[in-house]
Formats: sequence, structure tokens, C-alpha cells
Amino acid sequence: MPKTADTADPLGAAAPDPNRWKALVFIALAQLMVVLDATIVNIALPSAQADLGISDGNRQWVITAYALAFGGLLLFGGRIADKWGRRNAFVVGLIGFALASALGGAATGEAMMLGARALQGAFGALLAPAALSLLAVMFTDGAERAKAFGIYGAIAGGGGAVGLILGGFLTEYLDWRWTFFVNIPFAVVAAVGAWLVVREPVGGRNRAPLDLPGVLLSTLGLVVLVYGFTRAESAGWSDAWTIRMFAASVVLLGAFVLVESRVKSPLLPLRVLLERNRGGVYLSLGLAVIAMFGLFLFLTYYLQVVKGYSPVKTGFAFLPMIAGMITGSTQIGARLMNRVPPRLLMGPGFLVAATGMLLLTQLEVDSSYTGLILPAQLLLGLGMGTAFMPAMSLSTHRVAAADAGVASAMVNTSQQVGGAIGTALLNTIAASATTAYLVDHAGEAAAAGAAAGLVQAQAMVEGYAAAIWWAVGILAASAAVALALINTGRPGAGGPVASGSGRGADTAEVKVPVIAH
Repeated sequence: MPKTADTADPLGAAAPDPNRWKALVFIALAQLMVVLDATIVNIALPSAQADLGISDGNRQWVITAYALAFGGLLLFGGRIADKWGRRNAFVVGLIGFALASALGGAATGEAMMLGARALQGAFGALLAPAALSLLAVMFTDGAERAKAFGIYGAIAGGGGAVGLILGGFLTEYLDWRWTFFVNIPFAVVAAVGAWLVVREPVGGRNRAPLDLPGVLLSTLGLVVLVYGFTRAESAGWSDAWTIRMFAASVVLLGAFVLVESRVKSPLLPLRVLLERNRGGVYLSLGLAVIAMFGLFLFLTYYLQVVKGYSPVKTGFAFLPMIAGMITGSTQIGARLMNRVPPRLLMGPGFLVAATGMLLLTQLEVDSSYTGLILPAQLLLGLGMGTAFMPAMSLSTHRVAAADAGVASAMVNTSQQVGGAIGTALLNTIAASATTAYLVDHAGEAAAAGAAAGLVQAQAMVEGYAAAIWWAVGILAASAAVALALINTGRPGAGGPVASGSGRGADTAEVKVPVIAH
């Protein structure tokens, strides 16, 4: 009896790769490097700005140059990994990221720094989807897949907070340049290890010709979209150029979807995007990241500016969240993933995280770390870790091995765009609430004299609380999306199989993943 899409092995895999656990070490190391870089540079930015003479108006480009290159090139990087080979893309991405990091650490001026950051983003866009898709094609056993994605999810969720600790240490005790140089040993070890132990399944590449119109439209559309949100943070949502950026991104991304629906070998086959379980993952993760980026931003400023913590102490203050994420991902998500439907991990996980966020709406200038911030972080970490693990695994749900790279890239794209939205949207809400509080209490501040700083601190906290309320609602929406759209069942339950895009689903080549047997 011939195999069908419901009975074949996941992702076309044969026997498990004997080196898969060794490979996971180097894939996880590379993922940690990329996630660390997202926050470690933030801690070093004030020192780098002073040394390199970067103006206040241009300092945001140290962050924005990376975000634009990374977000704009992710889909292209994912398809290159599918076409060229994931191991090749992974190793080249690591080497390029290391060289760009060395350039940033050795920067002598503004232009050199911004160029290095853009190169980091470009090579990160090649590296990140290759790493996730390697896991998808190498781990095919249900229990092993759960453990592998549990580790990956914990790193993806908690690595940013680790970056705050490491960035604080390096900046405070060495030099800001080491926040770049520290990437080099990570990259070298991961590249050498991956070259020696990673082996891809035979026949897993996508040999179709590259969709150049799709590359151009998606890259321009995503770059313009990310820049629009970045500009909104500094220039305002009603700024003429901000509005033009959003309008241009709608036109470019709309044209991209139209092209992808008509070309023979699309950059992003719509079947990858429209399968309801993958679509639910991309949307729910994007929403969750909006809330999480706001949390990192506001808690960092609250602890350093309001509470007077040093960079190193601030980093250590985030440790409970890291512990919660690791526990939620490896001990809850990984253990239950093969026993309950993924939506019953993701939905409740996001709701637990929303509960932790809800606690933080009670922030005051004199709030206790152990009485409020610590339990809130533990709930946030447990919830996000539990939800992230099945989400990472489901990103390649029912996808052909040849499309694993671009499907993985969509996860990173949703997170990158979510991060840009979260930073701009929540920061704008916080700033507006802070300004309104200061206007309402202008007389009190003038009469306070020496205590005027307390009024300013209270205004900042009022702004953070207002934005965190929005983050609570966004996390609740993320839970609703996961519960409504993700319908794959637990292993062995014969749960519903989501249809594809209507164009043959993902074709007979696509196999139901182990998590949905």
C-alpha cells in the first residue's frame, strides 16, 4: 500500500542522523549568539556613541541598521538555505557574522559602525533560518524533536536577557568593543563543529530557480515596514514620512503576494503561509514578541533609571525570567508536547505570561523587586517558555523538506517585525502617558523643588504601566489566535489535519510531522 501524506515520515526523513545531538550543540550555540546580539549592543550603545562621536540623532541607526538588514533579508536567506544547502548557509552565515562583528568592534567612526551592523543583520538573516530548518530536518522522532525544540525555544526566549547580563559585564569591566568581539569565538566554534557533524537528508534541497521579483519586493517591503515602525517611535505616527513608509510597505508587500501567487517557483510559496497551523504560529508569535520587547525595554529603564541599578545588576535582575523560560520550555513544553495538542500549551502559556505582565501594571516608584517584579518575571518566563517550544516546532508543520528554510524564516520574520512594532508602539504609548502625567502634575512638580525628580520618576512609571496594560491585551490576543487557528492534535490522537492553501496543500511530498501523528 503506498504511503500517503498522513502516514509517511515527517519531512521526508529516513533514519535519524547519528550526529543529531552533537549538531544541536552547535546550532544552539549559533542561535545563542544571534539572540545575544539583539540586546548586548543596547547596553554598550551609550559608551560606543561617546567613543565614536555618533550624534544623538544617528545613534538609533546602530540598532536600526541591523534590524532593517535582518528583517528585510530573512525570506531571501531562508530560500537560499533551501536552495544552497542549510549546512552551507549556516556556516557561511556564521563566518560572515564573525567578520562583521570584528569590523564593529574595530570601528573607528560612525560609518564603519553602521556598515558593520548592517552586515551583521544580513549574515544573521542567512544564519537564523538555516539553524531552525536544520533542526526540522534532522530531528524526526517525536520525543527527541520535543527535547531539541525545547532547548532551542529556551535559548530563543531567554537569550536576550542573558545578553543584558553579558553586555553589562563587558561594558562595565572591559570595553564596549568586547560586546562585538565576543561573537567571534561563538561563531568559530559553531562553524567548525557544524561543518564536521551536520549532515542534511538527501534530496532536501529546493533546486527551483530563484524568484528574483519576489526577492526584490519582499526585501523592499519588509525594510520599509520595519523602518516605518522605527521612524514612528522617533518622529510620531502622524509624521508624513512615517505614513508614506507604511503606505509603501502595503503596496510592496501586496505586490509580493500577487507575484508569489502567479510565478512557477515562488520565493515564499503561499502554501507555507496559509496552512492554518503555521499561520497561527507566525501570527501568535509576532504578537507575543510585541509584548516581550516592550517588557525588556521598560523593565531595563525602570531598574536602571528609577531604581538606580547598575548595568550588571540589571542583567542579574532578569535571571528569574531566564530560569522560568528554561523551565517552561524544557520541563513543561517538551514533556507535554507529545501528550497534549500544541494549542493547549501555546494558549495557556501565553495566558500565564499575560498574568505575569498584569502584575507589572502595579509598578510604583518604590515597588519591591522580590514582592512584585520577581514573581511577575517567573510567570512571564514559564508562560513564554511553555508556548515558544511547540511554536518553534510547529513552524515547519506539514512543510516539505525543500521549503523548511523559508518556513523557518517566517518565524524569524514574524518576531523581527513584532519586535519593531513592539518597540515603536509601546514606547509611543509610554511616552504619551508620561507627558500627560507631567502636564497634569506640572504645578506639583514646580512646588516640589528638590523633590521634582520624584515627580519625574512617577511620570515614567505611569507611562510604563500604561504601555504594559497594552502588552497584557496583546498577549491575550496571542493566546486567542493560538487557540483558534492551531488545530493539529496530540501524537497518536489522529487530530484534524489542516488544509493547505488550496493548491494541493503542501503536496504529497509533505508529511505530517511527528507531533501531529
